[in-house]
Amino acid sequence: MIGHGRAGGAATILNAVANWKGSAFGIGLMTYGQVELDRTGTIKGDVPGVDTRLIETCVAMVLERLGYDYGAVVRTRSEIPVASGLKSSSTAANAVILATLDSLHEEMDPIEAAKIGVAAARKAGVTITGALDDALASMLGGVVVTDNKEMLLLKREEMDTPVLLLSPERRLFSQETSVSRSRLISPVADVVYDLAMRGDYARAMTINGLAYCAALGLSAEPVLLALEAGAKGASLSGTGPSYAAIIEASRIEALEEAWRPLGGKVIRTYSNNSGASKGEGT
Repeated sequence: MIGHGRAGGAATILNAVANWKGSAFGIGLMTYGQVELDRTGTIKGDVPGVDTRLIETCVAMVLERLGYDYGAVVRTRSEIPVASGLKSSSTAANAVILATLDSLHEEMDPIEAAKIGVAAARKAGVTITGALDDALASMLGGVVVTDNKEMLLLKREEMDTPVLLLSPERRLFSQETSVSRSRLISPVADVVYDLAMRGDYARAMTINGLAYCAALGLSAEPVLLALEAGAKGASLSGTGPSYAAIIEASRIEALEEAWRPLGGKVIRTYSNNSGASKGEGT
């Protein structure tokens, strides 16, 4: 009884730490999950060098929700750098939740499935707000706006744009973020939320990026370089350290040249509207 799932990463429009409202959009980098059920009664993650508590918790919660008592071996393979702000945790959770459903030949509403991942992330201590925005952008694709406190999807629509990512070498885990400093910019986050609800995602993400860079002591230079190169919008993704820009195809090379001297990895991708799916092999 082996199941497979895949889910895309996401990039930030509005980080939810300041005021619990969040917005993110799906991107083309994928995480693949495999769940092999057994009768051991033990759920074990098999991903060398990675903390597997989150994916183990996801599988356990799906099995409990549906009334099964299997054990499992859980594996993931990802194109997304860990602890980079590109939603590696939410994406891994979605991929293994769908893989578990696939192994059981069960169906579940995708929003409810994503909420299991949010609950598992809180239980595993890898999130501050629950990251419903990240989870739903990964699960549903497109752009989402959410209320992470009330666990509500407020808006979802498609976005079609090239995306350029700057992923520095360093890792920055969500639990290391200064919540108190992030809450200081809640008036700015309220403005960003209003822009996102109106569909002005480019301006929303740029204001979000500049505000969170200031609050968290991270460089705003990648955001400014992106704007200088002609990006429509650019932001710190999540709590960093990665940055994301939405940009016309004709401007990508100029931004790559501007970002490359900063170090790390520059990644070309595209917005993803198709969402997560079951049955894809790892």
